[in-house]
Amino acid sequence: MKLILRFLKPHWKLCALTIILLIVDVAGALFIPTLVAEILNSGTSGATFDAIVQTGFQMAVVSVLAGLCAILGGYACAVLSAQVGKDMREAIYAKSLKLSVYDFRQFGTASITTRTISDITTIQFALTSTLQMVIPVPIICVLALALTFGLDAQLGLILLVVVAAVLLLAWGIMRKASPLFRRLQKLLDRMSTVLLENITGVRVVRAFNNEEREIGRMTTAFADYAGTSIKANRLFANLDGLSFFCINFFVVVVYWLSGGHISAGGLQVGDITAVIEYAMMVLFFLMMAQMVILTLPRALECCERVRLVLDHTPEIEDLVLRDVSFRFQDAEEDTLGHLDFVCRRGQTTAIIGGTGSGKSTVASLILRFHDVTDGSITLNGTDIRDMTQQYLRDHLGYVQQKAWLFSGTIADNLRYSRPKASADELMHAADVAQAGDFIRSLPDGFHAYVAQGGTNFSGGQKQRLSIARALVKKPELYIFDDSFSALDFKTDAALRKALAKESGDAAVLIIAQRVSSIRHANQIVVLHEGRMAGIGTHEELMATCKVYQEIYESQTKEAKEA
Repeated sequence: MKLILRFLKPHWKLCALTIILLIVDVAGALFIPTLVAEILNSGTSGATFDAIVQTGFQMAVVSVLAGLCAILGGYACAVLSAQVGKDMREAIYAKSLKLSVYDFRQFGTASITTRTISDITTIQFALTSTLQMVIPVPIICVLALALTFGLDAQLGLILLVVVAAVLLLAWGIMRKASPLFRRLQKLLDRMSTVLLENITGVRVVRAFNNEEREIGRMTTAFADYAGTSIKANRLFANLDGLSFFCINFFVVVVYWLSGGHISAGGLQVGDITAVIEYAMMVLFFLMMAQMVILTLPRALECCERVRLVLDHTPEIEDLVLRDVSFRFQDAEEDTLGHLDFVCRRGQTTAIIGGTGSGKSTVASLILRFHDVTDGSITLNGTDIRDMTQQYLRDHLGYVQQKAWLFSGTIADNLRYSRPKASADELMHAADVAQAGDFIRSLPDGFHAYVAQGGTNFSGGQKQRLSIARALVKKPELYIFDDSFSALDFKTDAALRKALAKESGDAAVLIIAQRVSSIRHANQIVVLHEGRMAGIGTHEELMATCKVYQEIYESQTKEAKEA
């Protein structure tokens, strides 16, 4: 359910409009039997023809309004379902690009295909059906019961008992149906896998004369799916029969009691007709809702299967430096030598070292401003030299040491990384980067003017805006090249805390000079004269790495003297 809400949230206005249109349609449909009852009662009591025509005109107006809302509601519902399905498929496709070979083995290629096509189609159908057939049920039941109680309390109480009985039946059968639909989805995966293997490996099958064996596998898969489907369909049949019995029982009771009520003057002929129409409408929507509800376990299982893919953390390390060395073209010796470390998803890796130790050169190599002389840098298992520079940089968010802003507005600068970012996304990124408060304090907010290079802002403000620009992009790997140097300690701490929540399963690489900025990183790489002097957590390096100890002690001493 959370998955559906996640994808409905961007389209909440369309969702609200759809529900409002459907509610008006249902209310109009219920009001028509009331008007019919009024015509019948007026006709039997000798009312004038003009009064009957006036009621008929009201019926026509209500019918047109309800019909128009039904058409518009159906159209809005179809558009909403298509948009949600499109967003889900795009999300799965984007996620699949990040999965490694090992991840695909875990899910299975056929299963990924089934989840992208069949499962999302099932979710779309369930969403449309729920909006059109399930959501109106509580409204129509409450209105029908209120109208029936208004005419006769005894008939209203009987209708309440019948509706409750049907709902209890639906709930009980839904519990039985849930495991069956879960099994159906697994069997569908199995059929897809066997069929894909037989089609792609048909020459091997024929070469080893294994046609009969593969036919047997396929027949078994088909038979298992058919058997489970039959069990599920039996549940449908039982529920339909019992529901019809309950409502027909109510109609019989109404006719049986109506004679005495009419004789006593408590009801008129038109009122009996209206009560039966209310019951029939409740029956119709309950029957439609039951059909939808019985398919919801399957849809919920599909949601879970899609969620598992979207929330899966890939096993492969995002960024790997293997025995990386680099030498500038005119240099006599390597600037960097034999670097070996991994930037993992959901973790923060920090690089620290003295001036000239090669920290910023590492960022330049990852961005391919230079190419490694020896060794390799891989992203998701692929050497970055085998990628186009555009593809590589589309997956990275970079904040350089000297913050640079372009002339224009703050919004223009933040959208530089993702032009279609919404205003809410810009403000969220600004808040994470601790720039939200000062942006709100500006008279023009996001439309405030930015001079070339951002010279009309302080160094700390420029850095925070540069960080917000990277956050708007939402990349797989964030690279912060000494990007917190102009921030005070309080802002630095608040930013790092917010950044830890925001980065999610992305990898974060922080290049820093201050130990205080990186002491909480998952791993810290210590560079000294272009070589790795140590790697580990702050506590581990304090116990084992002399270079790190010296850096920490010198900064601690400076802080005390200041």
